[in-house]
This record gives sequence, C-alpha cells and structure tokens, in this order.
Amino acid sequence: MFLVLLGILFPMMTGCSDQETLYVYNWGDYIDESVLRDFEEEFDVRIVYETYATNEDMIVKIRSGGSRYDVAIPSDYMIERMINEELLREINMDRITNYHYVKEDLKNLDFDPDNRFSVPYMWGTVGIIYNTTMVDDVVDSWEILWDETYEGDILMMDSQRDSIGITLLKLGYSLNSRDEDELEEAKQELIRQKPLVLAYVVDEGKDMMVAEEAALAVVWSGDAVIMMEENEDLEYVIPKEGSNLWFDNMVIPTTSENPELAEEFINFMTRPEIAQRNAEYIGYSTPNLGAMELLDDEITGNPAAYPPDEMLENLEVFQDPGDFLSVYDRIWTEVKAH
Repeated sequence: MFLVLLGILFPMMTGCSDQETLYVYNWGDYIDESVLRDFEEEFDVRIVYETYATNEDMIVKIRSGGSRYDVAIPSDYMIERMINEELLREINMDRITNYHYVKEDLKNLDFDPDNRFSVPYMWGTVGIIYNTTMVDDVVDSWEILWDETYEGDILMMDSQRDSIGITLLKLGYSLNSRDEDELEEAKQELIRQKPLVLAYVVDEGKDMMVAEEAALAVVWSGDAVIMMEENEDLEYVIPKEGSNLWFDNMVIPTTSENPELAEEFINFMTRPEIAQRNAEYIGYSTPNLGAMELLDDEITGNPAAYPPDEMLENLEVFQDPGDFLSVYDRIWTEVKAH
C-alpha cells in the first residue's frame, strides 16, 4: 500500500517542483489580481506577489540582496537611480511584442532614454482632492494645505519626494531642487504645517477621504479617480504652481533568476485587454493605446485621469537627486521627527 501511494505522490511532487515561479513586487492595490491568476493559468507558473508602500521601501529591499524579485514597478526617478546603481537587467525588447501599443510620447523618457530597462505601466499626476461640503475656499493652490482653517483635516503623503516636492513648488522652486537653502526652507514649511496635518498616509488615505474623515489630501490622480467614484462630494485639482507628472514602469531587477519569464509577464501586462482590466480596476491612466480603445469614453474623458495637454505644461517629472539624496533623506527625517 505504501509503495502504491508513493507511486502516486512522487509524480505529483515532481510536477510541483518543476513549476516555474515568478516573483512580482508592486505597489499596494496596484493591479487587478485576477490578472495574476490568468497569467499563472496560461503559462502554467506560480506567482509570488508582494507589495510595498513607497519607492524607497522597494529599493531598500532589492538592494539588500536577499530577494528574488523578477518584476518590479518603480517610478521614474527610482528607475533612473536603479539604472545608475546597476540594479536592473536590460529587457530583450524583441520579446515585448505588445510594445507597439504604448503611446509614442510615453516612450524613451529622460529616466530611461531608450527604454532599455523599462516598459510603461501607468502614468498620472499629483494633486489635491477635497470634499466640497467641507471646504468653502477655492482650491487652486498648494497654499490651502497650510491654511489653519483646516487644522486636523489635512492628509499629507507619507512619501519624502512627494511631500517635499509640493512644498518646493509652493515656494516657487523646482521639485527637483538641489539647493540646500531651498530645501531647508521647504523643511521649515513642512514643520510649520505639521500641527495642521491629521496624518501622513499612503493607501489608507483613500478610505479616509471617502469616509469624510478629512477635508483635503495630497493624492495621486488614479487614487483620486477611484475616490470620486465612491464619494460624489470629492473633487480633484492640479494646483496652479505646478505639480509632478509621474510614470511607473515595469522593470526586471538583477535579483531575477528567471528574466525570460519576467519578459513574458511584462509582455502579457502590455496586452490591450490586460492593460484595460488593470486601468479599470485601479483607476490610473494607461499608456496603452489599445487599452484606451477598449475603455469607456467616461473614463478616457475624465480630466483627472487623462488631463488635456495644456494641463500638463506646468508639470515636472521627478529626477534622481544622485548624491544629493542624503539631503532629502535628512530633511524628511527631521520633519517626521519634529
């Protein structure tokens, strides 16, 4: 009997051990997870899926050397840093047969000029979402986040580049400033603002705004789209001083032990119908023209998700601060510790 059972179990165990595993590292709540199951089924593989809250969390984990991530989805400036630190593999673009669906103006951007290391996944802006029943003032400037009228009703991003960046813009500087005096001024502004802030948040801010636990929040545009669908009193604006235009791309870290399967996954994610499902689920803006043709006009016509070109003229893309990163780290630590 034992030998019979062993004869049945051994091939099952062998089959499990032969199944390829893909390790995917992504932002929280940033994919329709049914897509992962579909990839597993179509390619007969297993996906181990983990999430992070910020770009900084992500790179620390990958730098540590103890991970096996095959695919990650960092933002523009972090991709630039990872290229400079030789943390990314070049992608064999011949295997990304769906790449032609990506909008031409979203390819070959400054952080990865020849798209050797990354393939666009989502893009968007940073702005203010506010509750029209709780805010009587005109919301068109970052200044309102320093208005004592809204003490205890303001949510800021728990992200150093975003929170420092919008403060630099409020002061009339570039969000990529490498001037220590400007950054010190931004630090003092954030410290001055801190008594007004209810919380520094990332994903949890969405539920808080929908539940009307705060009046104003700094958010990414895709989150704003989802929040406005769930609460009709919420509105999203890009302040007049300018803001961040961001891009999140799929990359293959050097930790990958299965780069060809990673390329298969990236190509799968760039299929129009898969990109459509992800865009509908998370509310962010797809760079995929094929997906846009499949989306409802109500979605593609929403200026929060797909702003007209004139709204993008005053926006900046984050750059890697390089050796100036230590200044940003110090300032953010001092703000949070104050």
